[in-house]
Amino acid sequence: MNVIKLDKVPGQDSMLIFHALARIGYEGLVIVSPKEPLASIGYFQDAQKEIDLEFCEKAGISIMRREVGGGATYLDGNQIFYQMIWHKNNPAFPRNIKQIFEMLSQPACETYRTFGINASFRAENDIITNKGKKIAGEGGGDIGDSMVFVGGILLDFDYHTMSKVLKVPDEKFRDKIYKSMEENLTTMKRELGEIPPREDIKRVLIECFEKITHRLEPVDLDEKTIQKIQELEKLFTSDAFLFKKTPRIPEGVKIKEGIDILYGLYKAKGGLIRTAEEVENKKVLKDIVVSGDFNLFPKQSLKNVENALKNKEFDRETIKQEISKVYGKDKIESPGIEPEDIAKTVIEAQ
Repeated sequence: MNVIKLDKVPGQDSMLIFHALARIGYEGLVIVSPKEPLASIGYFQDAQKEIDLEFCEKAGISIMRREVGGGATYLDGNQIFYQMIWHKNNPAFPRNIKQIFEMLSQPACETYRTFGINASFRAENDIITNKGKKIAGEGGGDIGDSMVFVGGILLDFDYHTMSKVLKVPDEKFRDKIYKSMEENLTTMKRELGEIPPREDIKRVLIECFEKITHRLEPVDLDEKTIQKIQELEKLFTSDAFLFKKTPRIPEGVKIKEGIDILYGLYKAKGGLIRTAEEVENKKVLKDIVVSGDFNLFPKQSLKNVENALKNKEFDRETIKQEISKVYGKDKIESPGIEPEDIAKTVIEAQ
């Protein structure tokens, strides 16, 4: 396998690179940081629900949806991303998603420990210190015939800007978000009092990954990859892709007599689940959109879950059975998210 070690690249390119490499069959590691800040949302999230679009536009912060799960976050040069890409049939990697997350979290944990921070993996997709503070979040997904796993080493973090990037109901709630992040999210600078040399961190991180992958051969970005990045930029910056999970169901609009518009929200172990639903006579689920900051594989199967629920009886057991059928048929894996969790979100929507 190979490794592409980069310094800071244009903001969106730092995310587009693993999307491009997955599509052209690259296998190996990428180490990279963004030169300009950006906001990134998970593949299953609703941009309008998660991101303060007006603030980002005024602040000149670009927004992009990534093709892996997880939550909305603010990315800048104070983070060193690690992105592992491999063919889904590569026998060196587990087929079970939970095992993949645990295995590929170890290099980051060991890197932190090397520099004096006692870190460990916490299911479903976090790395925490021995004091229970989060110091990295991770995500993964399937892209074509490839699998990708991404995360970041937090050198420092702009809590203030992150609190502004996130969509919140009011400023009082924004203050709570800010204080919560300060209390529960830490960085190398906060833990050590200083940031170790950037190149030393990259070197150690690569060495720790090599304990899993064996020798990683250094390679450069080739012209084919650069062209693919440029091609994907048009798609990933389009409104059609950015707002693909924004519900078609209008909020606060009376469609017709007997039709209720309901919105579900439930925090499961594996992440937040949101639903927007159209229910007829309180008996039939006519339409539904499911979004959230969870991880789900294969990613296209969430659409199959939505389609399976349309025009079904608005009943918890019926909804759960339909979701379970799709889970079985598509062999869905969603760490920390079970059919029961989605059914609960649907039925308890208000």
